Amino acid sequence: MKILSLHCDYLKFKAGKKAIKEPEELSEKEKKEIEIKEPLVIFTAVEKTDESDPKKITELLVENVLDLMNKVGAKKIILYPYAHLSSNLSSPAIALEVLKNAEAELKKKKIDVSRAPFGYYKEFELKCKGHPLAELSREILINGKLKPQETESALGKSQEITSIINKDEKYDPVQLLRQISKTKLDTSKLKENDHRILGNKLDLFSFNETAPGMVFWHNNGLIIYNELANYWREEHRKANYEEVSTPQILDRKLWQISGHWEKYKDNIFLTKYENRDFAVKPMSCPGGMLIFKSKQRSYKEIPLRMAELGVVHRQELSGTLAGLFRVIRITQDDAHIYCTEKQLEIEITNIIEMINKFYKKFNLPFDHVELSTRPEKRIGDDKIWDKAEKILEDVLKKKKVNYKINKGDGAFYGPKIDFHVKDSQGRTWQLSTIQLDFAMPGRFELEYIGEDNQKHQPIMLHNVIYGSLERFIGILLEHTNGNLPVWLSPIQVRVLSFTDRNNKACEKLVEKLKQEGIRVDIDLESTTVNDKVRNAELLKIPYIIVLGDKEEQNKTLALRQRGEKLKFGVKEEEFIQDLKEKINNRED
Repeated sequence: MKILSLHCDYLKFKAGKKAIKEPEELSEKEKKEIEIKEPLVIFTAVEKTDESDPKKITELLVENVLDLMNKVGAKKIILYPYAHLSSNLSSPAIALEVLKNAEAELKKKKIDVSRAPFGYYKEFELKCKGHPLAELSREILINGKLKPQETESALGKSQEITSIINKDEKYDPVQLLRQISKTKLDTSKLKENDHRILGNKLDLFSFNETAPGMVFWHNNGLIIYNELANYWREEHRKANYEEVSTPQILDRKLWQISGHWEKYKDNIFLTKYENRDFAVKPMSCPGGMLIFKSKQRSYKEIPLRMAELGVVHRQELSGTLAGLFRVIRITQDDAHIYCTEKQLEIEITNIIEMINKFYKKFNLPFDHVELSTRPEKRIGDDKIWDKAEKILEDVLKKKKVNYKINKGDGAFYGPKIDFHVKDSQGRTWQLSTIQLDFAMPGRFELEYIGEDNQKHQPIMLHNVIYGSLERFIGILLEHTNGNLPVWLSPIQVRVLSFTDRNNKACEKLVEKLKQEGIRVDIDLESTTVNDKVRNAELLKIPYIIVLGDKEEQNKTLALRQRGEKLKFGVKEEEFIQDLKEKINNRED
């Protein structure tokens, strides 16, 4: 069985057409749209392997639901049949039996539980909370469920067995190659501006089952990725951040100290090295704190601002992956500020101003801002939480930011300000966040020497601008329909020849543009100019230059800018100067 739990502000769902021959019968009330507020939604796929013992898998499902409820502090449960989580589904009869029995067992335990209709296509709308435990995925095995303390030793034993088997393993490389053949994208249910369609058309990225949920960046896509990273680096350098990099794999002890082991263990990739347990990092902040601890710090260094474009990995069920929007390998633009309580207001204000600058640059409007307060499961005493929440709220009021209170949705170590943007399809996304953390510096015993020559503990501000670079690129592609600003466009200029006799002039111009640092390519195909222009427009290239006999003779360009009519008589040097200015200033 595979499950995906989403802690939501609300879920609306309504049964549509039949998805199987014999779905369950519904009452008139059950056929109407149902809305449930503050639920923990358990998307569930019952699998073939569960058919051997439906009673056992039901018990395990109930056990996991109760555990997840306890982790996030939810009071309501929705059991939601969701076949997309697995490609190895059980029979509908067994699946319905398991869900019904799980619902009954939860009701016996006085749990407020609802169940979505089984055997129907359903339309649904939800708003997922933004806290770290809001989205969790699990695989439940009848014969393979390990107690937490047994997991690591069992993993080690399986690795030993595997290494022995591999010595005599026989395989057919040709057959293996067929098995890992390129994954095909089903576009039948996707909108034209879906980032996955645009990624394919513009040759930006691809996915392959050899690395589920991990992006294969093609040259064009990597240009966008690197340009966004360069902009992020430039702005953080201006704001006096130091850029750091921390290891991908770290000892489990680190995650136990930080508290992430207890909260995230189900979603962490584990490995062993010389009989030690390690985790592939799901976030970068614990590693950053080790850099802070690497030497004695002075008040003269405070505030100390560190930023990392860190690559993190989080386990997700394959059925929940969705292009760039939900991935396993994530580039997270983590930044951490170590400061005093007196410095908090100015530091939080500066982060807000940086966030505003970034999103104005990309013409992505904020839909709303949320102040997310203490969750039920948290570390630190209530007096510290009172202080932290008041500090964030006071800054928002002073900056005259319109905000909502998102009760109980803060991080387990502190409250946060979440910035939600609205894309071209009207969807909202929580991308940027500022988290105020009094607790983690204490767990790591972070210290600096103050002006009084005594040891003091810094306060920590976590913040991200993009959130996930992958998700940000997906949103930006859909928001612009692939028509990226010129500074982000993989190909900024395409040069076309009017006839074959203009080829040499085109090649000379291309070389000159390259020397000026402009990303340019050329189309010398023996076809009509209209065909060449159309091909360039399909690739969303911002500038198209046509060179014919007249242009060669007058040393001018025929220039077509995206969305505008063809202009004749454009002077070459003026075009290059204007274009470089736009690129350097990161203008549209």
